Amino acid sequence: MLIVGELGRLSPEVPIADPTLAEMGKNLKEAMKMLEDSQRRTEEENGKKPLSGDIPGPLQGSGQDMVSILQLVQNLMHGDEDEEPQSTRIQNIGEQGHISLLGHSLGAYISTLDKEKLRKLTTRILSDTTLWLCRIFRYENGCAYFHEEEREGLAKICRLAIHSRYEDFVVDGFNVLYNRKPVIYLSAAARPGLGQYLCNQLGLPFPCLCRVPCNTVFGSQHQMDVAFLEKLIKDDIERGKLPLLLVANAGTAAVGHTDKIGRLKELCEQYGIWLHVEGVNLATLALGYVSSSVLAATKCDSMTLTPGPWLGLPAVPAVTLYKHDDPALTLVSGLTSNKPADKLRALPLWLSLQYLGLDGIVERIKHACQLSQRLQESLKKVNHIKILVEDELSSPVVVFRFFQELPGSDPGLNAIPVPSAAPSAVGRERHSCDALNRWLGEQLKQLVPVSGLTVMDLEVEGTCVRFSPLMTAAVLGMRGEDVDQLVACIQSKLPVLTCTLQLREEFKQEVEATAGLLYVDDPNWPGIGVVRYEHANDDKSSLKLDPEGEKIHAGLLKKLNELESDLTFKMGPEYKSMKSCIYIGMASDDIDVSELVETIAVTAREIEENSRLLENMTEVVRKGIQEAQVQLQKANEERLLEEGVLRQIPVVGSVLNWFSPVQASQKGRTFNLTAGSLESTEHTYVYKVQGSGVTPPQTPTGTRVKQRLPGQKPFKRSLRGSDAISETSSVSHIEDLEKVEQLSGGQEASEANSPERHPGAPAPLEAEPPGALQDGAQGLQHDRPQVEEPESLR
Repeated sequence: MLIVGELGRLSPEVPIADPTLAEMGKNLKEAMKMLEDSQRRTEEENGKKPLSGDIPGPLQGSGQDMVSILQLVQNLMHGDEDEEPQSTRIQNIGEQGHISLLGHSLGAYISTLDKEKLRKLTTRILSDTTLWLCRIFRYENGCAYFHEEEREGLAKICRLAIHSRYEDFVVDGFNVLYNRKPVIYLSAAARPGLGQYLCNQLGLPFPCLCRVPCNTVFGSQHQMDVAFLEKLIKDDIERGKLPLLLVANAGTAAVGHTDKIGRLKELCEQYGIWLHVEGVNLATLALGYVSSSVLAATKCDSMTLTPGPWLGLPAVPAVTLYKHDDPALTLVSGLTSNKPADKLRALPLWLSLQYLGLDGIVERIKHACQLSQRLQESLKKVNHIKILVEDELSSPVVVFRFFQELPGSDPGLNAIPVPSAAPSAVGRERHSCDALNRWLGEQLKQLVPVSGLTVMDLEVEGTCVRFSPLMTAAVLGMRGEDVDQLVACIQSKLPVLTCTLQLREEFKQEVEATAGLLYVDDPNWPGIGVVRYEHANDDKSSLKLDPEGEKIHAGLLKKLNELESDLTFKMGPEYKSMKSCIYIGMASDDIDVSELVETIAVTAREIEENSRLLENMTEVVRKGIQEAQVQLQKANEERLLEEGVLRQIPVVGSVLNWFSPVQASQKGRTFNLTAGSLESTEHTYVYKVQGSGVTPPQTPTGTRVKQRLPGQKPFKRSLRGSDAISETSSVSHIEDLEKVEQLSGGQEASEANSPERHPGAPAPLEAEPPGALQDGAQGLQHDRPQVEEPESLR
């Protein structure tokens, strides 16, 4: 560097006389230029890159192409190929679905227009969509608010009602509400979480909500009690509160029942309450015939519609129609907006309604109603199925439940318990039937996925299965043939349900009568029952984990599943009990419960004994090794005494053994694991055959031995009636023949083993003449009744 600096200071006109020094300066200058250029490029690249190095991989470099990005989206949507496919409902997106999806992209493109064109276009789209919806659903002179969240429209309506009833709310705010608290009335059958959502959005305390009970004596169990509502309104007015808004249902979220909207409207007009209606039955307003209860909703102050699932349109906003004349209050409440982007929310629905047309809209809603009526009429002809719907046929929701009248019990497990019945017994039957209905619903969802069934728990009726085609038929593409398939699947599952319910009590009695088994009462299990094997070291009073019991039950579960029967056996669920149990699944009508319980007891006892044998094997082997060492030491001492000390000396012993060999006998020991003792090997060396030792203990078996036909699965019930009698007689006939064969074989063996005698010598007195034996056998055959053998036993 010093040399280069000095060379740089020299004038270009001054030549360097020394050629070596000139060449060296040139090379250093080129090298420094290369180093400076490399450093400059590094600084430029570092200036372009961000300071942080924690940048995800896809963002590094110059970006990804469109094909790679779409491939990534596809992998995120459908998952990896190695993962198992999940049985989820796949939405049927047809051409009308592509139209609604196009609306979102088109809305983003329209937002790039200039302000004047954008204002005219959004105003046209909003006004057209509002007019079409009001005409289709018979809501004249209404305004529309489009929102993504279904409950958002009701929250804005509540805000509008507050501004309308409290004139000084904009100025005084919370002080006005504090002096006169508003009250929002909700039905007990309203959607879960709706009241909490409204309070969170409006900033109101929970006491501002009033839950109105449903009818308990007359009418539907899911309709609002109008008389009780009027009493609540009067009580709130006397306490200085302001009845603000009432939310009615035109089709409850659970069973699709409609409130008495006409009477509720009269009550709201009397006390100045805003009436808002929501529900799936509002879709029937587009049909030619509408029930009077649903038609009364057209006179309400506001209603919320969900045309997306009704018409099978994806990514379509919900709509809240309302009537109000003050544009300033609607603007303050958020129902109207000056932003063009908010008005463009209606664009997907604007495109879809034009694509479907009035005929297409009515046809889709009518098709869903026909599906529900078809299922309802078919289920009326099926035994053990109860339908929980209104008397009117216009409800597009069908809710059904399995029930069975057991002998000596109340008619129908889903009926309201009578006071005379024991609460525990009624509750157990209720939970048992709920578990079976839950199993039925899950089975039907897997067999007919396009049905869109849901399993729900009702407070009075219990667990039920709901079919709501208005919310699922257009989305999943359900047809009338699918309804027939659903009914066929229900009929195919009924024999299993009825049989399982009948076998539960028999299973409980058999388990309680069997030693070593404990019946576990778990009414939530949809099967025959739950049983636990109590081993010798089981602490019955403790609920702690039992490793030995878990080991026994795991082996028992493996043995039962190896039998390849029609039953299913499970170990879980673990959260039900801290101790291991065997859960037995659904059964058909040909299951022999007594054989099942006996097999469980015998198998568990066998596993316990085998486990004890394995546990004691270590101790037995250890003691056997110690005993073998003692005997080997003793044998060495005896050999030393027998051969003498001189033979133990290496050289002398060899000479003595050469002159006088020792005839040593072969002595050995074998360890018998079954007996746990040492035995001599003399028998093996003498007879060249290994001894059998002690016979192992027999495997415990049941007291009753059942003969199965070829191909018959375990736990199948035997033939009944005359078939059972003939089978018993055939078995006794076979046993008699076996006795005769044993007697004949014994006589022949005695003759064969007797010493040879002279042909003329008399027979011994102890021997019986062969003729007498034959005559006795023939007499035995003639004395007992002649029973024809079945073909399977010949």
